[in-house]
Amino acid sequence: MPPTPFSSLESYIALPRVEGIALSPDGNRAVLTVATLKRDGTGYERALWEVPADGSGTPRRLTRSAKGESGAAFTASGDLLFVSTRPDAAGDAEDDVAQLWLLPAAGGEARAVTRLAGGVAGVTATATGSDTVVLAAELLPSATTLEEEAALRASRKEKKVAAILHDRYPVRYWDHDLGPAEPHLLALGLAELEDSVSSVALDRAPDQGEGEQALAEETAKGYPAELPRPRDLTPSPGRTADAAGAALTPDGRTLVAALRLPEQRSGRFVLVAIDVETGKHTTLLDEERVHLEAPAISHDGTRLAYVRAPYSTPEGPADQELWVAGVDGSDPRRLAVGWDRWPTSLAFAADDASLVVTADDDGRGRILRVPLDGGAVETLTSDDFAYSDVRVDRGSGNLVALRSSWTVPPHPVRIGLDGSVTPLATPAPAPAAPGTITEVETTAEDGARVRGWLLLPEGASADRPAPLLLWIHGGPLNSWNAWSWRWAPLLAVARGYAVLLPDPALSTGYGLDFIARGWNSWGAKPFTDLMAITDAAEARDDIDATRTAAMGGSFGGYMANWVAGHTDRFRAIVTHASLWAMDQFGGTTDNSEYWQSIFTPEAMLENSPHRFVRDIVTPLLVIHGDRDYRVPIGESLRLWSELAEHHAQPDGTTKHRFLYFPDENHWVLKPQHAVVWYETVFAFLDQHVHGAEWTRPSLLG
Repeated sequence: MPPTPFSSLESYIALPRVEGIALSPDGNRAVLTVATLKRDGTGYERALWEVPADGSGTPRRLTRSAKGESGAAFTASGDLLFVSTRPDAAGDAEDDVAQLWLLPAAGGEARAVTRLAGGVAGVTATATGSDTVVLAAELLPSATTLEEEAALRASRKEKKVAAILHDRYPVRYWDHDLGPAEPHLLALGLAELEDSVSSVALDRAPDQGEGEQALAEETAKGYPAELPRPRDLTPSPGRTADAAGAALTPDGRTLVAALRLPEQRSGRFVLVAIDVETGKHTTLLDEERVHLEAPAISHDGTRLAYVRAPYSTPEGPADQELWVAGVDGSDPRRLAVGWDRWPTSLAFAADDASLVVTADDDGRGRILRVPLDGGAVETLTSDDFAYSDVRVDRGSGNLVALRSSWTVPPHPVRIGLDGSVTPLATPAPAPAAPGTITEVETTAEDGARVRGWLLLPEGASADRPAPLLLWIHGGPLNSWNAWSWRWAPLLAVARGYAVLLPDPALSTGYGLDFIARGWNSWGAKPFTDLMAITDAAEARDDIDATRTAAMGGSFGGYMANWVAGHTDRFRAIVTHASLWAMDQFGGTTDNSEYWQSIFTPEAMLENSPHRFVRDIVTPLLVIHGDRDYRVPIGESLRLWSELAEHHAQPDGTTKHRFLYFPDENHWVLKPQHAVVWYETVFAFLDQHVHGAEWTRPSLLG
C-alpha cells in the first residue's frame, strides 16, 4: 500500500484544515478559514483565504498575522469582518485579547473596530441591508461602563485574582469555567468608524456619575473615540445571553435572539426581539417546557423561522420541529409535519419561498428544501456526504457550503438549485485516503434496520482478512456521517485495521422511533444493535473475526465500558472520556439537570456500567483529560480504582492502562497530545490484537 498522510501521525496533524466559509453579498467570493500547524507542532494558526464562488480560479490568501484569524463574516457593503488577537497599532501593545477587525472590500489594511478590555467572542449577526453588526462579548457584572470594565479587569490582573463567586447554576461548561464575566450581545454601527488623521487624537470621556470618579481615575483612557462605541443589548444578563442563535432584520434595527430564561438549574430558550437603537426587549414567543431556537429572518424581513424543541422526559425523546411566523411572532405554524429528522441548521432560500435546512439522514448530512406553503420536504443533496456552513447566494439562489465524508475532509462546494455540486478551489486539497468505504447493515432483534460505514484497508480479502475495530460514536444523539479531525478512522485503516462506524439506537438521521428504541435504556438496544452489526461485519470473508477490538469516546466511552462488562468477544477496548457511574455523573457534569431529567432514577442505576466491573475480562485502555467538565475526570478515576480493586495482581500490576492528560478537556486538541493519544491507542491495540510486544510511546517518559 503506497504511503498516505495517514501513514504517519506527524504527517496527519500537519494537514491543513478548512474550518469555516463565508459568502460575499454579491455571491462572487467565498472566504475560507484555514488552519495550519505551527512550526513547533503545538497548535494551529488560522488565516483567511478568498476563492471564487463559481468554482473557477485559485485561492488567494487575505491575512497572515502571527496571531491568526477566525470567525469571518461579511458586512452588507462587502467588507470582511474577522476576529483576531493580532496587535492593534493604535492600541496597547501588551493586549492579548481578540478584537473585531475589518478588511475593506475596496482594499487596504485591516483595522480593528473594537478595543474591549475582555475582547470579542465572535460575530453573532450581521445585517444584509445596513452596516449594523452584533457581537458576543463577556463583561464583568459590576461594571456599568466599558471604562469601568477595563479598570476592573486591570485590577484583577494586577492582584492576580482568579476567584469566581457564583449565585446561580451552572458554574462551568464543556471545557471552561463560567464567570466572573457574563455573556453580552453588543451592537456596533460601522458607519461610526472614523478614519482620519485627526480622529486618533480625539478622546471620549467615560460616562461618570456620582461615586464613579475614583474608578474612572484608575482607567488610563476612555474607550477610543475613533471607534464606534458598542451598545449593550443585554445589560445585566446573568447567563441569559448564552444565546441559541440570533438574526438581524435586513435594516439592522431589530435583533431576534433565542435568549435563555433561567429555570432553577437549567433554563428554556425564548425568542426575543431587541430594538438595536433603544435596547428594548419584546418577547415574541415563549412556551413552558419548550426550547425555541435557531431564529432565521427572511430576506424581505417579514418572516421568522425557528426550531421548536419540547423538553424530553424519561418517557421518550421529543421531536425538533420547524416553525415559521411573522417577524413579530404572529401566526406561528409548523412546517414539514410528519418529517421527523432533526434540523441542524436553517436559512431562508433566496426567494423566501422555502427554508434551506441541513439534517442527519440515513448516515449522511443532507441539504433539504422545506416549502413554506406546506409542501413536502425535498432532498437537494443525495450523495454520501455531510454538508455544513450552508450560505445562500441571494442573487442566483445557489448555495455554498462545506462538504465532507469519512474519506474526504471538509472542502468548499457550490450547490445548484438542481442539486448539482461544484467543488471550489481550496488551499487545503483533500489528501489521498487509504483503503475503501462501504455501507453495511443488519436487522436487529426487534426488526429495526441498523446500518453503518465500514472502512477497509487495501488488500483486505478472504486470503488476507483484516482485524476489525468497532468504533462507537459519542452523543449519543449523533451519527457517523461527517469527517472529524479528532476521531480519524483512516489512521487505523492505514495501519491495516478495518473500522466499523455503526449508528445504533439513539443515533440521529433515522427518525424519532429509532432514537426512542434506546431512550432511558442505554445499555439495551444500543448494545444489542452494536453486537448485531458487528456480527454482520465479522461474517464478511475480508474480516478476521478472531482479531477484534472496540473503542469509543464520551457516550461511545460509556458504551465501551458497557461492552466490557457484558461480553468477552473483543481482545482490547479503548474507553475515552467515558461515563462509568451514572449516579455520580448525573450530579457532577456541567449540565446535571438535563441528564437527570431524561432518565428515571431506576434506569440510571440499571444502565450504569460500574455495576458490572467484576465481569470485565478484556484489557481496557482508559483515557481522560482533567479539564473535561462534561464528563468529569472522576468517572475515569473511579473506573481505574475499581479495575484495580477487582482485577489487579497482588503486586498491584494490571493488564489495563490509564492515559491521563492534565491539561486537555473532553477532546484532546493539542496536536502533540493527539499524536501521543494515537501512539498509545495503536500500541495498546497492536499488543492485544496482534500479540505485539508493548511499546511505550517515547514522549510518555
